[in-house]
Amino acid sequence: MGTKKTFARNRVKRRVRGKIQGTSARPRLSVFRSNKQIYVQIIDDREGRTLAAAGSLGGDAASVAKIEQAAAVGKMIAEKAKAAGIEQVVFDRNGYLYHGRVKTLAEAAREGGLKF
Repeated sequence: MGTKKTFARNRVKRRVRGKIQGTSARPRLSVFRSNKQIYVQIIDDREGRTLAAAGSLGGDAASVAKIEQAAAVGKMIAEKAKAAGIEQVVFDRNGYLYHGRVKTLAEAAREGGLKF
């Protein structure tokens, strides 16, 4: 069972996901935030496959503050997207508020060259 907060986030998530969809031309950049880590995937919903992924677990992002982790993950996903030939994405905040770690990750990905 989830908490009230989880149910509310899932309701917002369903509403947002009804409006956006990742295609091969413009895949979806999906963010997942846990209490300690942050993860991001670039997904082509039509094919049902993940094109690139990055996270704060392990690597250089593991031992710094959470905001700095999010910035590092944003830069990592931008580099991986460029390597995969992806320039434009649709941002999926996954029901989280566009604030704090989610906002920092998005801004770092934009600085890294992703357009959304």
